[in-house]
Amino acid sequence: MASTEVNTNLTPASANEPELHLLLAPDTFEPLWKSLFRGLDEFFFPKKLPPLKLESKPIPVKDIWGFYNYKKNGALGSTVAHVIVIALIIYGTILGRRLVTKVEAKPQVETKLIDPGDFIPLKPAKTQAGGGGGGGDNDVFKASQGHLPKFSLKPQLAPPSAVIRNMNPKLPVEPTVIVPPDIKVTAMNNMPNLGDPKSSAVIPSNGTGSLSGIGSGSGGGVGPGNGRGVGPGEEAGMGGGVFRIGKGVTPPRVIYQTDPEFSEEARKAKYQGTCVLGLIVDANGRPTAIRVINALGMGLDEKAIESVKNWKFEPGKKDGHDVSVEIAVEVDFHLY
Repeated sequence: MASTEVNTNLTPASANEPELHLLLAPDTFEPLWKSLFRGLDEFFFPKKLPPLKLESKPIPVKDIWGFYNYKKNGALGSTVAHVIVIALIIYGTILGRRLVTKVEAKPQVETKLIDPGDFIPLKPAKTQAGGGGGGGDNDVFKASQGHLPKFSLKPQLAPPSAVIRNMNPKLPVEPTVIVPPDIKVTAMNNMPNLGDPKSSAVIPSNGTGSLSGIGSGSGGGVGPGNGRGVGPGEEAGMGGGVFRIGKGVTPPRVIYQTDPEFSEEARKAKYQGTCVLGLIVDANGRPTAIRVINALGMGLDEKAIESVKNWKFEPGKKDGHDVSVEIAVEVDFHLY
């Protein structure tokens, strides 16, 4: 076996670099000039090679092209497979929808329970009973036109409704409003459905109000008021709204009042005078809707309102029962 000598006398700098050509024989690489001349010689004077002899023989084999008959059986099989897959997808979709429909809970009708509050007994009257009422269920349409429900002085068990939300109540009760039955109203009595007689809307709706009833107010009545009666006003009764003194209406009477305090600004300026306030004394004797009619300024108007809020009244009366009455009061500011 031939061996080659390896130069081991390497400098420290070159000892770390690999020199792969040292592992090969010296005659492995041909000089460039020899390779160039050899290439030119083969190009201009090519050597003639002996003729090529074919020693293998072709063997006939079975023709495999067209074996699957793709024009007939292959196309038929592919079509059948696609039809089966599509049918399975459609069936799975229909079955899935049926299962989801069965799983979904049946929507329940939520019936809100409204506290009717304290019962306000009204004496029978053939004229307006004062007060009023209103309602609605927060609809986007205003209350539809219709006839009023039954008048009754008994506690209201079912508020009126132009659009019935619960078609199968457990305890059907005739809707009523708290109005003296002696009051006669003929407006819209020929209408088939309940509603607000003063409305012009024809689309069935309970109205834009709240807390049951029909209208733009609240409280289980009919109209723009606040209560279980009918029309503008509060509490119950028939559209009396706010009464004014006279024509059978007695004025409220102050039974408790507090002296107003001076504002610091008015005290330093030794400013005094009389502030006139307008207010409504409701059927319970409470001052509401307080506003300034004759202002004093210097912070005394605000002090007057704060004082009147704490006053108590004996309510005004109409036809023997308490009603809301609009009055004006004077609040004096004097330095002693």
